[in-house]
Amino acid sequence: MNTITTTNFNFPNQKSVYKGKVREVYNINDEILVMVATDRLSAFDVVLPKGIPYKGQILNQIATKFMHLTEDIVPNWLIATPDPNVAVGHLCTPFKVEMVIRGCLSGHAAREYKLGKRVLCGVSLPEGMKENDKFPEPIITPTTKADFGVHDEDISREAILENRIVSEEDYLVLEKYTRDLFQRGTEIAAKRGLILVDTKYEFGKTKDGKIVLIDEIHTPDSSRYFYSDGYQERQDNNEPQKQLSKEFVRQWLIANGFQGKDGQSIPEMNDEYIMSVSERYIELYENILGEKFIKADVKDIENRIEKNILDYLEKL
Repeated sequence: MNTITTTNFNFPNQKSVYKGKVREVYNINDEILVMVATDRLSAFDVVLPKGIPYKGQILNQIATKFMHLTEDIVPNWLIATPDPNVAVGHLCTPFKVEMVIRGCLSGHAAREYKLGKRVLCGVSLPEGMKENDKFPEPIITPTTKADFGVHDEDISREAILENRIVSEEDYLVLEKYTRDLFQRGTEIAAKRGLILVDTKYEFGKTKDGKIVLIDEIHTPDSSRYFYSDGYQERQDNNEPQKQLSKEFVRQWLIANGFQGKDGQSIPEMNDEYIMSVSERYIELYENILGEKFIKADVKDIENRIEKNILDYLEKL
């Protein structure tokens, strides 16, 4: 099982490298970013010990496809994808908030609702909702963009503006882009027999001051999908929804005694389970994009990625 879980590249004119939970980002000459999607898997803010075959390729290709499918309504950072695991884009200054938008009462929102809270990030929630019910219209529930190792925290639009984290002029653009992207994502999902439940978007500013979508979009790591067939019946019968996301990994970890809390040990993932996770990610890809997943050659994955990036940079 050849996977890529870390990189140690050194490219011409490289200024720095940032290693996130899943992606490694190389700054080239303070002009472009080379983003490598690794096969690392994170859950409960913890990176799990073993890589998942093809996961990086899957995330990168889904994000790339959706960048192209939405570029007519929201500009984005992407310039090229010289390798199945790699995206190259404009260097941007990220906004220090993540724009979370929710079409249903699921996940974090449902947990807060069960605790009796009826206001989330300054947004009033209707009474009488059940978990996974659809909101009358999608709600935006931003979070602060935390430093590595620190949890993101809910924040209201009012607090963002009061604390001058984002100017009002820019924030109105972020809100509009968030709603437009979610609407497009919802329409695309419906054609695939899916419901886009919730997702998060990240935005940045280019050197010339243009606000653009950055990072990823509508991937199973950043979004939650339900199957629309049988959705209402499951709601009426108080049954859990059939979903496409990495929630199945979280549930396996919980069943094996791990939720990222102090003193807990990450359970051992044997090869058979790792392959089953890989197969589920391939299933996610094929359902979300409605096309067959073509596996890239992974015999020498690290050298393949490095060569393709170098070839691209030489042409610039």
